[in-house]
Amino acid sequence: MKIVCALARGAVVVSAIAAAGSAFAQSGDVNVYTYRESKLIQPLFDAFSRDTGVKVNVISASSGLEQRIKAEGANSPADVLLTVDIGRIEDAVRAGITQPIKSDVLDKIVAPQYRDPEGHWYGISMRARVVYASKDRVKETALNYEDLADPKWKGKICIRSGQYIYNNAMFAAFIAHHGEAKTEEWLSGLKANLAQKPSGGDREVARDIAAGKCDIGVANTYYWALMLNNEPDRKAWAHALCNSGGARADRVAPCRRRRGDDHHWRQHRLARHHLRLSRP
Repeated sequence: MKIVCALARGAVVVSAIAAAGSAFAQSGDVNVYTYRESKLIQPLFDAFSRDTGVKVNVISASSGLEQRIKAEGANSPADVLLTVDIGRIEDAVRAGITQPIKSDVLDKIVAPQYRDPEGHWYGISMRARVVYASKDRVKETALNYEDLADPKWKGKICIRSGQYIYNNAMFAAFIAHHGEAKTEEWLSGLKANLAQKPSGGDREVARDIAAGKCDIGVANTYYWALMLNNEPDRKAWAHALCNSGGARADRVAPCRRRRGDDHHWRQHRLARHHLRLSRP
């Protein structure tokens, strides 16, 4: 049986991979299935290979890796699954394709709230799902999730589909903090405040705010940075926003935020995770 685990240092992946068992020793490489684009994580694997002499083989996909591993069964070459959301982690655990890790090193590096109590996964970085707001039309400089159900925002909110995994995780976090009854009430209020039927992705939320179709929306912080810095055709969308979890796009000055509003929510937005897998 091949056993591989990956280590994180702070919020940065170190990818110190340890192996036990003859399969890894004989092959001298490790196979990583990942939802991250290869170009984004290849430098990490290259650095690991230079340090250890272990070759990293990468299989990258946008969806379906859990199902692929399950279908491959005992013949799966996968050693590590690197995902992009807590929901996919749970899908993998429930599919029975993971095994628990027991590592004092991992437990020391990754705080308890960022790892599975039974050791099936460890979070290695986080991202925030925040409120995007029009700089011109929204005077509030501090908004939290609860505010989205306030009737004052009726017809003013844009959001991608509630079925998308990012929003699934946000709703699950709300349940964890407020319970099912309050969450149902909150979701009803949020739905009543929508300016249009949920559609598109997080970038489209920014686009529609910039176009005046809505005043506020929900999206991940890094889309704002990508639009501002790497996507010239969408830069104007970023400039139209104040990102309550990031910065004001025109001045790169922090938006004020109520102390503690997002602290617990960020704990639920684990972005990327390592799962320990096994194969004969």
